[in-house]
Amino acid sequence: MQTRNESTHIILQLSDDSRLCVYRPAPDFFKSAYEYHFTIPDWARHRFYCLCYFPHNTDNPKTEKKSRKPIINMKKFKSIYIFFILSLLALLSSCNGPDGKPEPTDTPTSGDVSIVVDESYTMLFDTELYTFQSLYKNAHVHAKFLPEDQALQALMTDSAKVAVINRPLNADEKKQFEARNLFPIETKIAEDAIAFVVNRENPDTNFSPEQLIEIMSGKDTTWKQINQKSALNGIRIIFDNPSSANARYISAFSKSQHLPSTAFAVKSNPEVIEYVNKKRNALGVVSVNWISDRDDSISRGFLKKIKVIGFSKPGATGFSKPGTDEKYYKPYQAYIKTKEYPFCRDVYMINRQTRAGLGMGFVSFVAGDQGQRIILKMGLIPAIAPTRLVEIH
Repeated sequence: MQTRNESTHIILQLSDDSRLCVYRPAPDFFKSAYEYHFTIPDWARHRFYCLCYFPHNTDNPKTEKKSRKPIINMKKFKSIYIFFILSLLALLSSCNGPDGKPEPTDTPTSGDVSIVVDESYTMLFDTELYTFQSLYKNAHVHAKFLPEDQALQALMTDSAKVAVINRPLNADEKKQFEARNLFPIETKIAEDAIAFVVNRENPDTNFSPEQLIEIMSGKDTTWKQINQKSALNGIRIIFDNPSSANARYISAFSKSQHLPSTAFAVKSNPEVIEYVNKKRNALGVVSVNWISDRDDSISRGFLKKIKVIGFSKPGATGFSKPGTDEKYYKPYQAYIKTKEYPFCRDVYMINRQTRAGLGMGFVSFVAGDQGQRIILKMGLIPAIAPTRLVEIH
């Protein structure tokens, strides 16, 4: 930018550091020199293309020798300057939201958005995210995998726009959102289940739901109480996290506010499987998503380390005994769908971004045909069955 004596105009332009610069022309144009700076955020830089000319008469040398009086006098320029500043402030404020923050610029298929996912669905959403972002190159979904309590907290505090958990919001949580004039959208995307696993050397792999209640309530604490012929001692119940959805589900199922003293938590579902693999008397509680995809090498590796427990229907014959004719159901897709496996639950995506942004776009993808096919492939039950067309000749 030139500001030599022969300058004939004032230039308003954006500098490289996102500041709007107002330059005076020459030292003799005004009584003193000024340079005005206005900080402009990056998201608004493209909105300003300012080039304002205020010429003065320097073409005639005779006139220049006299007063060099500008065509626009100081009073008029001050009025123009004030008008420009007010217009600039009005434009900046119009680009902000009601809370004074810049309005988001993401769309259903582009931009950035943060989401939180219950750790139980890490494998599923690794695949969903990879597929979505491969299809939409300008979409950047930043996911954190957390226990259920922390995921909900992130959603409540606006640290994330979307949460993936296995229950809808309760009445108290909805009231907290409504108090801030927010009405999150809950979308059921899948049916899931909890799996119970034991060491491969443990012969007891058939239970009734009633037996599990006795264990989880602390009434049965040894394997001999389940099977008198068992050579194992005390039962060690292993959860993925004390604040996880798995722990909450079991507490609700057993109608116990506290887990028994024989239970403790590690840090993740894979750690549960590793612990059960090493301890013969362990009883692990994991999300079925970690062992349901038989085509996935990780799931196949886990299944080689543990055995999955089968359950009879609730109330069928009371305390079922291994070796009887009682039918037992493992957490396979068919039995989750028919609810013959008793420990099923739904999976929801809760979106607090009620406008058409990237959060809503990702939810729509997971709930749509492509996202539901991924869920089916992963061994869960899609909320909406993918369409299959068969041509009959």
